[in-house]
Amino acid sequence: MPSLLIYLHGFNSSPLSLKAQQMIAYCREYRPDIKVIAPQLPSYPAKASQYLAQLIEQYNDHYTIGVVGSSLGGYLSAWLSERYQLSAVLVNPAVKPYQLLVDYLGPQQNPYSGENYVLETQHIDELKALEVIDITQPQRLWVLLQQGDEVLDYRQAALKYAHCKLTIEANGDHSFCHFERFPATIIQFLGL
Repeated sequence: MPSLLIYLHGFNSSPLSLKAQQMIAYCREYRPDIKVIAPQLPSYPAKASQYLAQLIEQYNDHYTIGVVGSSLGGYLSAWLSERYQLSAVLVNPAVKPYQLLVDYLGPQQNPYSGENYVLETQHIDELKALEVIDITQPQRLWVLLQQGDEVLDYRQAALKYAHCKLTIEANGDHSFCHFERFPATIIQFLGL
């Protein structure tokens, strides 16, 4: 079966983020056989999860699918992995975004897309509904963490994903410095 890589960006980000572009560029140069989809996700969690479910169901029977997600995209990737038995790589993933995003309630603007929207309490509830409480197949997940992440406490992810493949680097930041070292091994892990 042909391979499909889906890259999921984080909160108020886009497919134009550096990691997304590095994955796309790597596949274009070294693995042009892999179809890459890096969608601009809907800003609201329920809409994003519906979109992603439709995307997976569209390709699931015809492609080997692997998912890479950063930050909030990592949270969504864990949900997709559990729901559809997919391998996924989570990069500095959000563990409890429904707690963090309470501080962002109100008007928002995505700096990449320019989209204006309003984050409301119902959207926090939508996020909580996507939480994976029990990881039933930890071997499907590889979690990349940098201790210098200034947005998320890497220890939360290290604890939640303790039974998964874990790579924890000193220093770094939320963007995951020098991510360009990883696309080849990510593709290998995903089996694409």
